[in-house]
Amino acid sequence: MTMPSERTRAVIHAREFLQTLSQDASLPESVRRQARGLLRHYPSREETLHAGQVEEQLTEGTLFQPTFSSSIDD
Repeated sequence: MTMPSERTRAVIHAREFLQTLSQDASLPESVRRQARGLLRHYPSREETLHAGQVEEQLTEGTLFQPTFSSSIDD
């Protein structure tokens, strides 16, 4: 089972990977363009961590688990 901190880390690292792809001049322009297009709708590190913080507060004391975590340091 994926933990919220692992999911958060994966989303943050996926964004970094897309950023790397979008700037890699050795790749075809179509690949770089597609990576840039995905990044337009991809959450930033700060947005992802903030979503985790909000979810942790909303699920505290319930049976629900947050999707994201406010930290990737578990």
